[in-house]
Amino acid sequence: MFKRLLKGEVHISALAREMQISVPVAARHIRILQKAGLLERREFGRSHVLTAKPERLYALPDAFADSSEVTPPRGASILDALKQTCAVNTRRIGAKEYLVSIDGKEGFYLYEVDGELADIAMNQYKLSENTEIKLKKLIPITEKKVTVRIR
Repeated sequence: MFKRLLKGEVHISALAREMQISVPVAARHIRILQKAGLLERREFGRSHVLTAKPERLYALPDAFADSSEVTPPRGASILDALKQTCAVNTRRIGAKEYLVSIDGKEGFYLYEVDGELADIAMNQYKLSENTEIKLKKLIPITEKKVTVRIR
């Protein structure tokens, strides 16, 4: 049901028809998704139009993130601060160091500073005030799958 809603807005009766279930059964599932904040319902008289809110789904892993606090000196880099909290492995490319694993978990990582995606390498970002850093592991999620059949 949520997968269908990700494709675009739909009336609840049309969704029930597509899912081959009754409108009352669809409505029960919709209430669960709505309570979880995963969809928006707009009413036009007796007609209900549903729209997915995938950003809520993407934010879910944040609730399980490990959290810690450090007190580095003013002018320390973000990389220096991270090294106080976890085992960090980096790879140097030119003058920049890129994070390639945290506590043995290999992957590609981005980082945000106070909710904004940073545009410089961690070893070059100098800390000058209280800051919240979020490390985001890029997880390969299939957005689209295409089967190619050669004639």
